Amino acid sequence: MDISLSKSSLRSGQSLQLSGSKSESNRALLLQALYPELSISNLSTADDTHLLLKALYSCTPLIDVHHAGTAMRFLTAYFAAQLGADVLLMGSERMHQRPIALLVDALRSLGADITYTEKEGFPPLRIRGKELNGSRVSLQGNVSSQYSSALLLIAPTLPNGLHLELTGSITSLPYLQMTLDLLSYCIGEEHVHFSGNEIRITPADSLQNYHWQVESDWSSASYWYSFVALSPIGTTLSLRDFKQPSLQGDSALQQLYRTLGVTTTLNDTTLTLTKVSAPQTDCFTADLNATPDIAQTLAVTCLGLGIGCALSGLHTLSIKETDRLTALQTELSKFGAEVTITTDSLQFPPCRSLNSGVQVATYNDHRMAMAFAPLMLLTSLIILDKEVVTKSYPTFWQDVAQLTVEDEEK
Repeated sequence: MDISLSKSSLRSGQSLQLSGSKSESNRALLLQALYPELSISNLSTADDTHLLLKALYSCTPLIDVHHAGTAMRFLTAYFAAQLGADVLLMGSERMHQRPIALLVDALRSLGADITYTEKEGFPPLRIRGKELNGSRVSLQGNVSSQYSSALLLIAPTLPNGLHLELTGSITSLPYLQMTLDLLSYCIGEEHVHFSGNEIRITPADSLQNYHWQVESDWSSASYWYSFVALSPIGTTLSLRDFKQPSLQGDSALQQLYRTLGVTTTLNDTTLTLTKVSAPQTDCFTADLNATPDIAQTLAVTCLGLGIGCALSGLHTLSIKETDRLTALQTELSKFGAEVTITTDSLQFPPCRSLNSGVQVATYNDHRMAMAFAPLMLLTSLIILDKEVVTKSYPTFWQDVAQLTVEDEEK
């Protein structure tokens, strides 16, 4: 089903409770499956998290993760190390187009029994769990950090632990650091060692801390930063249940959006976003190698503000739910932007006037739907397949309805 968005305004002074971080929740759930005494609060309500939870405790040999890329990577490592497991791990058509060979090769080098049932290098996977006695593996650092995180999360339960060497530059480093920080908290800092491009995890039979409070999701907060940025000066919005410092790399939104006129204050666990000025630049430039998930949101914000945009560090976007670089180029162009992309960058000059009534295709990608929604503050548009947002933020449209008012009603 599609959703038509009329030109509207954001209600200033409102407060919103966001669901727990999907990234934190998924990591904590995998650790909980390995260490059942771990309890978790403020768990994400995202489809991806529900799919992972269901798969971890499934009694059937067929595991379907649909579009959930994190679940595919984490479960591949998890089942490979579960003695006696015998599962077929599969997903959507798009999931079967997303490469997983680097992770499979790494697990095989540790002793895993994994076979491809269709195309070599891609899901579906037949996994027969066994004891993984290998302890050293090398992995490219410039691909999805989820490969590394998948290995690291099972590492403390391996007989000989794990020595992981990351070659080259490291992509999405904050997500890797999140995994290590969570491990350090749960099993103890003495079991986790990270120096340069080498990570060592030693075996841990038990936990040192037994409860994890998941912080609200900064990726979900990004859309509200965009809403505030596209609102009049003086507009405020509060978001609840955040931490400082945060484990989530997307907390970089605080610095990135300052350039776009939005300040962030944290009082206890409540973030307050305030539109304080016009953008401080005519062309917003950022390297998003560490935070690629907010590329779509930032690009759309720049479009709406009428400034240029030059984003780099986007080489992982082509293997996401869709090829996000191509999708962004196509959909931004519908509004009038002149977009140029390369394999790892996107840029466009200022677009002073937006086309109205544009139908935004979402490509089975939750972030495409939510990133473009704030343009409703400037023009009317239609988001195709609105239900796609349930992958990470099931209540998004309800929150939009609660916090906005059509201009005609004011």
